[in-house]
Amino acid sequence: MPRIELSSGPIDYQDSGGEGPVLVFGHGPPMNESQWRKVVPLLDGYRCVLPTLPLGGHRQPMNPDADLSQRGVARLLGEFIESLGLGRVTLVLNDWGGGQFLVSEGQDQHIARLVLVACEAFDNFPPGPAKAMSKVCKVPGGVWLLTRLMRVPALRHSRRGYGGMSLRGIPDEIMDDWFAPATRSRAIRRDFAKFATGAPDSRTLLAWSERLRDFDRPVLVVWATEDRLMPREHGPRLAELYPRGRLVEIADSSTLIPEDQPELLARTLIDFLVETGAEPARRDR
Repeated sequence: MPRIELSSGPIDYQDSGGEGPVLVFGHGPPMNESQWRKVVPLLDGYRCVLPTLPLGGHRQPMNPDADLSQRGVARLLGEFIESLGLGRVTLVLNDWGGGQFLVSEGQDQHIARLVLVACEAFDNFPPGPAKAMSKVCKVPGGVWLLTRLMRVPALRHSRRGYGGMSLRGIPDEIMDDWFAPATRSRAIRRDFAKFATGAPDSRTLLAWSERLRDFDRPVLVVWATEDRLMPREHGPRLAELYPRGRLVEIADSSTLIPEDQPELLARTLIDFLVETGAEPARRDR
């Protein structure tokens, strides 16, 4: 897997290559690029770039002094896009919504359009059950305890936890891969604790959200109708917040729409890209 060294440390990433428009995919905590494994193969003609962000599922620890708050990770994502020379990209987020802070931080010059797929928004950082997890991560040894609890099938697949993020169920081998780095590395657990406890208060989050009104490029909001983590009303509210926002709701899915409805999500994404001027590259070029 390619790796790039950034100011906060190393970032691994996957790159499908090709000459098509560039799509950059964000993932949730403590996940990795495999969150999009069902969708990327359906996006023929597009160059898909998937960084493994330091949200707890990353395989290489970051620098000890790295800023891994919500704002810090957003800035790191922006640095990643700029350092790879990707030009103007379509940024696609699912679960983690912090990539929007590139807009509120005024660092969105490389973002041509946004796709927000059932992700954190407004003051829902972190969402629902993850708020309890954030409190645990503030306690010494808390992240270590969480990694052990995630080995227990009943907790791993609980509808109040990761089991509730997908109606289809996340395969154990995928979750094993997500949880492995923090299980074996104290430095990864340190990074995860920074991120999990790095959201500001609700007042600050809502103030940042107001700045999103300045983003004048196309935005697609894709929301799941049976989501347990992201409030149903946040979908239309986000679409209205962005001047060029549009909403598509997808039924029979929870937060991880790439897991539950990958084909429908890919078609929706391609339709949006084509309508907003990002035609896929032709094979015969």
